[in-house]
Amino acid sequence: MSVLLHLSDTHFGTERPQVVEALLALAAQQRPDGVVLSGDITQRARPAQFRAAKAFVDQLGAPVLAIPGNHDIALFDLWARLTRPYARFARVFGADLEPVAISPDWLIVGVNTTRARRHTQGEVSEAQVARVASLLAAAGPQQLRVVVVHQPLAVPEAGEASNLLRGHARAARAWAQAGADLVLGGHIHLPYTLPLQGLARRLWVVQAGTAVSARTRPGVPNSVNLLRWGDTAATLDADPPGGPPPGKCCLIERWDFSERQQAFERRQVTALQPERATRLR
Repeated sequence: MSVLLHLSDTHFGTERPQVVEALLALAAQQRPDGVVLSGDITQRARPAQFRAAKAFVDQLGAPVLAIPGNHDIALFDLWARLTRPYARFARVFGADLEPVAISPDWLIVGVNTTRARRHTQGEVSEAQVARVASLLAAAGPQQLRVVVVHQPLAVPEAGEASNLLRGHARAARAWAQAGADLVLGGHIHLPYTLPLQGLARRLWVVQAGTAVSARTRPGVPNSVNLLRWGDTAATLDADPPGGPPPGKCCLIERWDFSERQQAFERRQVTALQPERATRLR
């Protein structure tokens, strides 16, 4: 079984030290094969905040695929925002703003949905939609096909609609048709797993909360996701009610920070199965 740790909205500069330590302990315990960091890594894209983020990810013990969020572009340094909006991000996480990670179990495609001319709202262009669809279509049947964006592709209620990624409907149709299984995101500090209806095939939006920042929503603690992909027989300690379906399965585990325990605890498990997965062993 392969394990992926999904983090978002760390907002270094507003991090809670005890939560950082608890998350490092979780990573050491679970030993993920990879880490996805879906944007808003810093609070104000300051060099010291990127250095703190780098020190943190270096301790996770796994390769990190990171994309920028709107907070990773300087807000108050107008010259930097207009001329070199991603320079500080690139010094730490590399110049490729749309990285791709490939293994026998995963195809993970990053998409830069930020725009320097906008403060918060994200966008996905036709060219980006087509690039991602091409990569997805070339994936192997054993690979879980994952797209990573910052702003959400779908939201659970109408009150969150202003946070939707521009171009979300076109992207969802094209990526589902090309074979996407999951779209990971963040931005709104609200964790959820949401199936999308009316598409060519099943597609789930998986959102992470804020991993370590003090900027939590009321009633929503710091939160991260663990994704486990493999044979369901290996998941019996984490089954949802009724047990997993036969074949390969992806377990989406939501882990929340417990103030009482000062540790991350598993709060919810959702079993997802791509349509082809019943034929995979």
